[in-house]
Amino acid sequence: MPESIRLSASSPLTIGELAQRAGVAPSAVRFYEAEGLMRSQRSAAGHRRYPRSELRRIAFIRAAQSIGLTLEQIRAALATLPEHRTPTKADWEKLSRDWRTLLDARIAEMTRLRDQLTSCIGCGCLSLKTCGLYNQGDQAAAKGQGARYLLGDRPPPARNPRR
Repeated sequence: MPESIRLSASSPLTIGELAQRAGVAPSAVRFYEAEGLMRSQRSAAGHRRYPRSELRRIAFIRAAQSIGLTLEQIRAALATLPEHRTPTKADWEKLSRDWRTLLDARIAEMTRLRDQLTSCIGCGCLSLKTCGLYNQGDQAAAKGQGARYLLGDRPPPARNPRR
């Protein structure tokens, strides 16, 4: 029987059908379920069966992951919905508004990283010629551990080496 005839809007999907339709591996579906991000019911034979609404839940999870949210952040967002309800358009609009500040901060961080990628990062190695200008004598170490300039600290103004 062709799939279009066999499946109706109310017929549950097998894990393979759900994974194929959602564009993920069955192992991803099992992982999301184990993480409490989605749910299934078991058939009499013990096979997983998913309501079609879980397609939207997977799309929500994948969209949230694509913008860099952690599974914990996704779980927390889904927990704001009534139990096991699939996110609606209104839910997505509200949650995505809440994530805008996080995204803006990440964009600013990535822009700063891109713009400073070829300069001294304040790691303390002092091996680059520019490090002698920006981080002479490892001045960045006074600001703390790690690559201080990548972490957001500003390097001192470059000295003119001709003086």
